[in-house]
Amino acid sequence: MSERTPVRGVDVDPDTRCAHYHTDRDVVAFKFACCETYYPCFRCHEEVADHEAVPWPRARFDESSVLCGVCRSEFGVPEYLEGDYRCPSCDAAFNPGCEAHADLYFETDD
Repeated sequence: MSERTPVRGVDVDPDTRCAHYHTDRDVVAFKFACCETYYPCFRCHEEVADHEAVPWPRARFDESSVLCGVCRSEFGVPEYLEGDYRCPSCDAAFNPGCEAHADLYFETDD
């Protein structure tokens, strides 16, 4: 676990909420494979990065690529997907709406 893992984006607060998503449950950030950098959302990546977004590859799902904005724990995609929209370390609630954009964060089988 890293206490201050950097999270890039637009108006990112200490709990990883951003200008685009800022409810009490928007406390998760995702690492993009293209830059090995955490962003609170795909829109932040679009606005801040100077390259196209590449979702986290399936072959690396066991590596840390999800960050809890509350406790700053990092964990892999399976832990996130199987966690019922809660942090596996501190039980903070995550926004279930992120599922609608999962293909932008994680490589899928399409």
